[in-house]
Amino acid sequence: MKTRKIPMRRCVGCREKKDKRELLRIVRNNEGEIFIDPTGKKNGRGAYICKNMECFNKARKAKSFSNEFSCEIPESVYDEITKQLEGYVGK
Repeated sequence: MKTRKIPMRRCVGCREKKDKRELLRIVRNNEGEIFIDPTGKKNGRGAYICKNMECFNKARKAKSFSNEFSCEIPESVYDEITKQLEGYVGK
């Protein structure tokens, strides 16, 4: 039986390649909205981050999301990502 290929993605915080399912996807759609995509299937440009605060803080400090999406990221988006990541840490 053939084994399925596991898609690998790079975290914008620590820059390590990991299994796509281990990462949280942040999406910028055609309208310029930036939001969290828990399914990993929504249309738009995606950036991936590890599900821990350390990687998120590195990415925020280095403005990695702004570089990935080629636009300025509002504080409300960072706050929403922080809430989401705190939910993963609690589990």
